Amino acid sequence: MLSSARTNEFDVPEKSDGTTVSSFKLLIIAVTAFLTVVDLFATQALLPALAAHYRVSAAAMGLAVNACTLGMAIGGFSIALLSDRIERRTGILASLIALSVPTFMLAFAPTIGVFAGLRILQGLCMASAFGLTLAYLGEHFTAEQSAGAFAAYITGNVASNLIGRLVASAVTDHAGLAANFIFFAGLNLLGAVLVYGTIRQTPVSETACNSDAACSQKWWAHVQATEMRAGFAIGFCILFAFIGTFTYVNFVLVAPPLGVGMMTLGFIYFVFLPSIVTTPLAGAIAKTAGHKISLWAALAIAAVGLPLLIVPRLPVILIGMVLVAVGTFLAQALATGFVSRAAKHNRASASGIYLASYFAGGLIGTAVLGQIFDNFGWGACVAGIGVSLAAAAWLTRHLNFPPDHHGSHPQ
Repeated sequence: MLSSARTNEFDVPEKSDGTTVSSFKLLIIAVTAFLTVVDLFATQALLPALAAHYRVSAAAMGLAVNACTLGMAIGGFSIALLSDRIERRTGILASLIALSVPTFMLAFAPTIGVFAGLRILQGLCMASAFGLTLAYLGEHFTAEQSAGAFAAYITGNVASNLIGRLVASAVTDHAGLAANFIFFAGLNLLGAVLVYGTIRQTPVSETACNSDAACSQKWWAHVQATEMRAGFAIGFCILFAFIGTFTYVNFVLVAPPLGVGMMTLGFIYFVFLPSIVTTPLAGAIAKTAGHKISLWAALAIAAVGLPLLIVPRLPVILIGMVLVAVGTFLAQALATGFVSRAAKHNRASASGIYLASYFAGGLIGTAVLGQIFDNFGWGACVAGIGVSLAAAAWLTRHLNFPPDHHGSHPQ
């Protein structure tokens, strides 16, 4: 899986020009991403049911459900510091096996505090697998191949948002909350089986630093670069906006005058279906229109959807959700690819910092926008989301996207 033309793990031929990746490999990349992060957003579809179960407010339950973003921020930071010492396949495999433990235990969490703690542990495991996989992609594909590979990985992320929410809603509706988390623990183990069967063990990077001081120097070099800082901050803003939208819109949908039921709420998340089609096109769009223009366009698409979210009509809100999803996922694919390609060295470290910033944006977005939602209403919450998208657009001007070229990434 996930190999370059130089190291085929599958008996599927690559294109001879070395600029594309076989459809089968792209599918495996997407499925791996799906099984890695399916726990992250699927639980959001259960927010109203969980709030009722634990008898807490929307903001409190939203913070507990999205506490996994704290774990993912910590996990991303840890990967940034330790990635050179972790063999990719072993790290990804161990992370997914470990992920199944807190997922299973969520079925029996007695209090919201225990629930939040288990979500943090889930985040640590997901971020480790996520960051190491991004590093593997950056190390095993050429510059032109990587655009498609990263887009495939983010597409799997998109699919997890749609299918994960649908499955969570359906299982909970028919079998209850506990059965839902037991089922998802099984999906975590399925992801481990996929990784075991498709990723080959590779030597720890030859560029691994040989001392703590050397590791810290490489990490700090990413933070010192203006364009890298901008890339990290854009990631923060993207998840701030995305998680704020798709956490608190649940409460708008189930409340009067819309009054959407649990099963219908699950089907509403077909709003992510267009993103499954558009996100894989991120690389081609960027190559045609340019990376900066593409990123600005993606953020603009999301921004156009915001005013529709406050119109009290279900069809209009759904259109707004579609636009926000399409725009933010395109922006995420472009920003993720930028960080990996712009890193002059130690891509795993750069990816780890990006993930830490990205998921910190989700955690802070949940907390800040939750308070705005509880105290000032949905309209004010949407305005806060708009500020985040505007900040991402402003930061994009600082990016200097590397040119596309043939050949391998520098290691």
